[in-house]
Amino acid sequence: MVRTKIFKLLQSEGLLEKVLIKGWVRTRRDSKGFSFLEINDGSCLKNVQIIADEELNNYEEIKKLSTGSAVSVTGELVESKGGGQKWEIQAETVEIISLAPDTYPLQKKRHSDEFLRTIAHLRPRTNKYGAAFRIRSELAFAIHKFFRDRGFKYIHSPIITSSDCEGAGELFKVTTLDLNHVPKRSGATDFVQDFFGREANLSVSGQLAAEMFALALGDVYTFGPTFRAENSNTRRHAAEFWMVEPEMAFCNLECNMDLAEELTKYLTAYVIEECKDDLELFAKFVDKDLMSNLENTAFSEYIRLPYSEAMEILNISNKKFEYEISFGKDLQSEHERYLTEKYFKRPVILFDYPKDIKPFYMRLNQDNKTVAAMDVLVPSIGEIIGGSQREERLDILVSRMDELGLSKDDYWWYLDARKYGTVEHSGFGLGFERLLMLVTGISNIRDVIPFPRTPKSIDF
Repeated sequence: MVRTKIFKLLQSEGLLEKVLIKGWVRTRRDSKGFSFLEINDGSCLKNVQIIADEELNNYEEIKKLSTGSAVSVTGELVESKGGGQKWEIQAETVEIISLAPDTYPLQKKRHSDEFLRTIAHLRPRTNKYGAAFRIRSELAFAIHKFFRDRGFKYIHSPIITSSDCEGAGELFKVTTLDLNHVPKRSGATDFVQDFFGREANLSVSGQLAAEMFALALGDVYTFGPTFRAENSNTRRHAAEFWMVEPEMAFCNLECNMDLAEELTKYLTAYVIEECKDDLELFAKFVDKDLMSNLENTAFSEYIRLPYSEAMEILNISNKKFEYEISFGKDLQSEHERYLTEKYFKRPVILFDYPKDIKPFYMRLNQDNKTVAAMDVLVPSIGEIIGGSQREERLDILVSRMDELGLSKDDYWWYLDARKYGTVEHSGFGLGFERLLMLVTGISNIRDVIPFPRTPKSIDF
């Protein structure tokens, strides 16, 4: 007897005489002398049909099986006489592991995404969300494979930090202080009495740590959770999200853009090749243009142009945008999607952004107005990657920190990296959930994270 997952079973082409399948009942229908069970074990989209006949000693119990019940089936793999599947299992034993009550909320009908978010602990059992999270798993593997194949070292950056990498101040505080009796000094919270002896936060980025390791190991990357206390309820924002952040020594902005384009193409092509069945579901039921968008992202040549030229294109477009277009303002999703979907009809990499809208660590250009920053924009999503060449010149970095009122004492270790063996280096951040939205066509970030964390929502 061989115990196997459903996808292996369906690939076996009848070579296995006996199989053991454990899974959950999706549907049951009865016929004269038979009960037909659709079973899924979560390993793939397809169910396997079980034929349980009345000769089984617990047949009357089998007829009570409901959607959501768990079973263990032993039987013979036979060619199916019905439509919809090539193989089915003629059951020899059906062990009922658990019987789900009639109140099981995932009945055989379509449920709204809004409803399924209220039962996020059960939604992976649906076709859509099972497929989404299998793709998430495959993409996580593909990310590690991409970097390992190119000689990058994987590092674990701290989740608790005293730094605010982005400078936006949208940080979650980490404290062990008694919030009912917060110690004060000169009217302010006395963090000296806290666990770390100073203010601590959840990290918004692993970049600063990655820079330190790039200046020792060459090419490195981080891949982990990051946190932003932004009180936003949009489809694109969550308080907890995952970032992929490579950092490369001896790499300028051009080199950085090359890697960003290569990574985006690789991951998109990987999903097309490795997740065909699950992608088919999204292309059929979620986004009719999904496959053409993915092929465009995976195989077209990306446009590269300066931020200033992008602003000119937007200004002469005669399109009415909700948000104002002017030099010195960051692009909004509607602007990014116009460039990728309407004007160029392919992914776009913008570079050389105004320094006033970018963080302190980005390398100042010779014009003293822009920095060596870049964003990768893709159709249907907009920005999916943001990065820059880092400022390696100590005097200019100090000057930028002074401009922005940042404490040099807090970043003494970051400045040390410019004192001792400084070199040009670059990196970027890829929003993992944005990538998942791209490859599935799912339009809300809450639906590509197992348990989303958003304002006023921390269930599960």
